[in-house]
Amino acid sequence: MFDTVLVANRGEIAVRVIRTLRALGVRSVAVFSDADADARHVREADTAVRIGPAPAAESYLSIERLLDAAARTGAQAVHPGYGFLAENAAFARACEEAGLAFVGPPAAAIELMGDKIRAKETVRAAGVPVVPGSSGSGLSDAELADAAREIGMPVLLKPSAGGGGKGMRLTRVESALLDEIAAARREARASFGDDTLLVERWIDRPRHIEIQVLADGQGNVIHLGERECSLQRRHQKIIEEAPSVLLDEDTRAAMGAAAVQAARSCGYRGAGTVEFIVPGSAAPSGGTPPG
Repeated sequence: MFDTVLVANRGEIAVRVIRTLRALGVRSVAVFSDADADARHVREADTAVRIGPAPAAESYLSIERLLDAAARTGAQAVHPGYGFLAENAAFARACEEAGLAFVGPPAAAIELMGDKIRAKETVRAAGVPVVPGSSGSGLSDAELADAAREIGMPVLLKPSAGGGGKGMRLTRVESALLDEIAAARREARASFGDDTLLVERWIDRPRHIEIQVLADGQGNVIHLGERECSLQRRHQKIIEEAPSVLLDEDTRAAMGAAAVQAARSCGYRGAGTVEFIVPGSAAPSGGTPPG
């Protein structure tokens, strides 16, 4: 057990982590920019450290300043919360190199999960069902178009990097493939600095099911059930419902087992989510690793 943990975040998630640390008898260290000097997470922590001016790039996203705050306060671990640097492999690695425990996945797992192509190939090799699609990275426009024709229209073009629905394009006719691939590459490059794409079969009227997983550092993984996340706008979730009314007990058990195997195959550690796309009245059609 650590006796001091630095919370590298702000707002609601920082408050929740600080309250949990207090309940465990662990000293909490908050960090804040000039804009958050009087924020709730600062008031509730045992101690707080200023890490820079208001712009996040000069404060909450500064690995150097966060590590300095940890060193000055004697923190032995860093909790990243969510957002900011929570899914930044360089930050996780820098914490490890500084002798700090990173409360989250190891850097290698974060790097793997940040690449949809590698992640999908990893979980497929572990026997986890995935949505049919292209394989291999660095495919040319012509190769992506060929893969789409082989899969069968309609298809979904997806950036390998990033998330949040950006750069995803549904293509229903072959004649539009090359134009849509070019447009998806432009958006992916602008959003993530990486225009690598993959193509997957489009599932009409899909259900989006997420399963929460927890993994420790000893290879033990459990799941905590599913959430129905199908009500979306522009690939962004609006409402989550648990449990899902779609699943029967056999399907629920199979998806839980697949989620656990996906997390284990990625070397995951901590809390995460495995996402499944499910046809409206059928078994799971595919999953993506925890994130």
